[in-house]
Amino acid sequence: MAARRTGRNGLDELDRRVLRLVRERPRTGLLEISRILGVARGTVQARLDRMVADGVIVDFGPNLSPRALGYPVQAFTTLEVEQVSRPDISAALEVIPEVMEAHIVTGPGDVWCRIAGRDHEHIQRVIDRMLAIPGIRRSSTVITLSTVVAHRVQPLAGD
Repeated sequence: MAARRTGRNGLDELDRRVLRLVRERPRTGLLEISRILGVARGTVQARLDRMVADGVIVDFGPNLSPRALGYPVQAFTTLEVEQVSRPDISAALEVIPEVMEAHIVTGPGDVWCRIAGRDHEHIQRVIDRMLAIPGIRRSSTVITLSTVVAHRVQPLAGD
């Protein structure tokens, strides 16, 4: 009999506990997770499989530090683009390794990008490369000074 989904976003308390453990201790095996939670290993596996199938869990990869990889400077760039060029622009942005995220946004500008660089000059070269993409009209960029809240999703699961 399948467990009934309750609570926020269809996750029940066991789902949230499994997610919390996988996030906080990513190298912990299923058997250890089941022991900590006091449930069968198969239950943990079934919960993880279901959350993957439902798109709740999108990957199990390690989170990498741009700083540790030699990219200590981050910036947010807003691009103004020609709307008809948007698919081509998206494809061109995807091949620039320093572009860590790109989102179509509302308000001033059209595409918001998070980029990383080795230094300010490198950030400028990345922006120049972005501006060379056909269909991008102009950019506006701010350099990050520090991170107040790092990218996170876990609290949305009910933590």
